[in-house]
Amino acid sequence: MSENGNGGGGGNTAKAVGLGGLIALVVGSMLGTGVFDLPANMASGAGGLAIIIAWIITAIGMIALGYSFLNLSNRRPDLEGGVFSYAREGFGEFWGFNNAWAYWLSALLGNVAYAVGLLSAVQYFLPGSIKIFGDTGPTILGIVVVSVVLWLVHILIMNGVKGAAFVNLVVTIAKVIPLVLFAVCVIIAFHYKEFAASFLGGLKTISWARNVGDVPSILNQVKSTMMATVWSFIGVEGAVLFSSRARKKSDVGKATIIGLLGVIVLYMLFTVCSLGVRGVDVAGITTFPATATILEAIVGKWGAVVINIGVIISIAGAWLAWTLFGAETPYLAAQQGLFPAAFGKLNKKETPVFSLTISNIIVQLFLILVFFATKAYEFGYTMCSSAILFPYAFSAFYQVKYMLQARDITRGRIVQVVIGVVASIYSFWLFYGAGLDYMAFTCLLFIPAIVVFIYHQIKQGRPQIMKVYEWCFAVLLSALGIYGLVMVILGKLELFS
Repeated sequence: MSENGNGGGGGNTAKAVGLGGLIALVVGSMLGTGVFDLPANMASGAGGLAIIIAWIITAIGMIALGYSFLNLSNRRPDLEGGVFSYAREGFGEFWGFNNAWAYWLSALLGNVAYAVGLLSAVQYFLPGSIKIFGDTGPTILGIVVVSVVLWLVHILIMNGVKGAAFVNLVVTIAKVIPLVLFAVCVIIAFHYKEFAASFLGGLKTISWARNVGDVPSILNQVKSTMMATVWSFIGVEGAVLFSSRARKKSDVGKATIIGLLGVIVLYMLFTVCSLGVRGVDVAGITTFPATATILEAIVGKWGAVVINIGVIISIAGAWLAWTLFGAETPYLAAQQGLFPAAFGKLNKKETPVFSLTISNIIVQLFLILVFFATKAYEFGYTMCSSAILFPYAFSAFYQVKYMLQARDITRGRIVQVVIGVVASIYSFWLFYGAGLDYMAFTCLLFIPAIVVFIYHQIKQGRPQIMKVYEWCFAVLLSALGIYGLVMVILGKLELFS
């Protein structure tokens, strides 16, 4: 999943891309709009030490996951339906369907986060008498505004408007210029004493696993950052699609690891150096984007203006791309027989009309729900990240299964198995890091998926709807979802309390 369009084009040497170009494409596929709020997202529950540890864990896990996607795309080019194809191929129809569902919802929830971010950035330029974004999230007027935008984009796409290279170029420039400016400024403004004061996240001495009163341990601080790191790397699976553009196949692996490490270093620079800016409580910033608040404290009001303009342009382009992606995912799943056939219907403009309409209806419902969330932007990106954990995890599991079964592969087989195991362990860590509240609420979204799957299996005349162990998982997911719903009703879910 990426904000940037991924074109193909293998075999044409005139269009072949060298190592430098591949690195730029890989970085572009991962450098999302979420980076503009990353310093506050990380610092809200962690100090400098925990943030550094979190990025080390993320570096190891994401590189393993990136190499898993690269290996599977090279060895199984026949699996063309996206990352959910790996779940279907390795673990059957039930998990294939549910991973396609999770991948789809992740795209839709990403647009919800973008809608909230857009309102916050636009609010910066509006007079105080016009409120589209309040202290905790969108106002009723704000929900109306983004709802209008949502359906205007819907009409444009219905009439054949597609993502274009020009749009992607503008979006990329809108991100890169303010981010480079921010990076230079936080490095110059860094003060070691400020950074040292927040190094342990409120702890007086290091406590690795045990909370000290209300102050979380280093482990819990690291755990609190995990969904922010996933949100920052959504798109890592899209980076491997550029392998067909490579001038040399050997450059693909180099570009993947250099690009990943480059993005991680950039993210670490943002989050760590921001803690050393004098006069700014990064952990206390609640307004998106946090980088605007920090840069304003360093250079003055014009810094916030630059960041907010960059965010508005970036989100505007990303919204179109993610809406197209949200419609494309169930369309591809329908083409493979995973989703009901209605999702595979195209109009005269070759737009998956049913898929697009259902997708935007779901986004609209989430936009209404986000009005009641106490931390609207955090709700959007955390739910998006929680949903995509399933297809990421099952891709890692399939990497292990496929390489263990591929006895005909001798060169590098054990290394690929180890990579898959590392990616799988990292996936389990992410599930743990997401926390029970978010995962339970995410599982609530699987209940209608299970109902649709059963209906689809019956309609197709399948003699066995699900295997016994699949029924057990269906019951477990439903039970967790019901728990999440009960917590919401009782007002005990952190998202709405």
